[in-house]
Amino acid sequence: MAITCNSFTCPVEATIRLIGGKYKAVILWHLMNSTLRYSELHRRMPKATDKMLAQQLRELEKDGLIHREVYPVVPPRTEYSLTDFGKSLAPILEEMCNWGEQYLKDTFG
Repeated sequence: MAITCNSFTCPVEATIRLIGGKYKAVILWHLMNSTLRYSELHRRMPKATDKMLAQQLRELEKDGLIHREVYPVVPPRTEYSLTDFGKSLAPILEEMCNWGEQYLKDTFG
């Protein structure tokens, strides 16, 4: 029996829709235990272009997974943190990390 929700035909598809962007899962992973500024996130993901990182952050915010706080100082300071909805992905992200560690160990020794 297929579970349908809106336009999705599979719960995995719905999950991938939310976290399947090029850097979305990595952003969520870095925000799991701390609030970070844009520059701190970019330092942790040096291969991400400014355009791509900004786009992924906007999508995560639009989907309710992260909260963006802008402080009215000069220059403006922007911080990102997980919402409660975003925090609900912690078990999935932890398992992805565990799987990735095992894969890297098995593949590259």
